[in-house]
Amino acid sequence: MSLSVTPKAAHQIRKALTQRGSGVGLRIAVKTSGCSGYAYALEFADAANADDQVFETEGVALLVDAQSLPLVDGTQLDWVREGLNEGFKFHNPNASANCGCGESFAV
Repeated sequence: MSLSVTPKAAHQIRKALTQRGSGVGLRIAVKTSGCSGYAYALEFADAANADDQVFETEGVALLVDAQSLPLVDGTQLDWVREGLNEGFKFHNPNASANCGCGESFAV
């Protein structure tokens, strides 16, 4: 099992944790939602939960719960700018389809 971030994404995570003033990393979860079936949920974590798997990559910690891990295994998190918008983008090899709005995916 693995999860990774690009240098740009790692920079944004470190920047946000510094501005926040606390936290051990970024928690990545998958929720049942959206028009394709699943949606990513991101939040800053102050501590790891008992069922979290922690991945250290590019100097940041990514925390994933046991239920979400099979759906995001092998995913790379990137930070992209598209026109006037910028934000995290998931490169998930498990996704068989993505919603047109980019908010949800299917496996």
